[in-house]
Amino acid sequence: MHRADPVDDATMLAFARETQLSETSFIQSPAAPDATYRNRIWTVGRELPLAGHPSLGAAVAEAALRGDRSAHYRQQTPAGVQAVDVELRGDGRGGRAELVCEPTGFRAEVERERVAAVCGLQAADLHPELCPQWVSTGVPQLIVPVVDRDALLRARTGEAAPLAALIAEGDGIVVYLAVVGEDGRGWARAFFAEGSDAIEDPATGSAVGPLCAYLHRYTGISSISIEQGAEIGRPSRLDARIDGDRVRVGGDCVIVMTGEATL
Repeated sequence: MHRADPVDDATMLAFARETQLSETSFIQSPAAPDATYRNRIWTVGRELPLAGHPSLGAAVAEAALRGDRSAHYRQQTPAGVQAVDVELRGDGRGGRAELVCEPTGFRAEVERERVAAVCGLQAADLHPELCPQWVSTGVPQLIVPVVDRDALLRARTGEAAPLAALIAEGDGIVVYLAVVGEDGRGWARAFFAEGSDAIEDPATGSAVGPLCAYLHRYTGISSISIEQGAEIGRPSRLDARIDGDRVRVGGDCVIVMTGEATL
């Protein structure tokens, strides 16, 4: 939602619950002096400090609203102020955006057996050398390398309570299972909990960044292209690459509808 300065927190949450999307963005005037706009990102249960595909999509939508065919924005979120580059398509139906993530932080590792059980797998389904670990490039995500795509396809959300407890311990958002080849091409699935429900996310840009940082640290891979969401009928692709001491996350965005609301 653009021009959302008059919208209070309760209304944002109610609107997000009405859409039933993974995240809903509300664009407001920035409070930070070096920001172009403020991006308030809500799930159906809470506001997030940062999320990847709502940041990319919001930047493309903002460029379309402003009439900017090519733009460099600085969005303000609770995680900080992030640079976003946008290139709109000629047909006006969307474009491509790339987000510069926050500095990488590597946090605690988690036992394979516990993570596997939460995701409906066996410990042997997880990568034997790469341990599950909390990694943040703006928000913590649990990065879980699996042995192959078959293991990834067998993963299940299971019960919400164990999943929610695991995520709460890392102060994160999702458990992000992935398998990536030496060429950087890979597949991922993301599980999170909202109340009593365990949910799969179709695209998790805020986890692709940590995955890229994780793989760069432990395997030397510095650029990845990840497919996600096909298992729930909403296929997506997100790209990430190491750029100096930061990770850049990018992807194509499509404008499917526009509308106006009277507040």
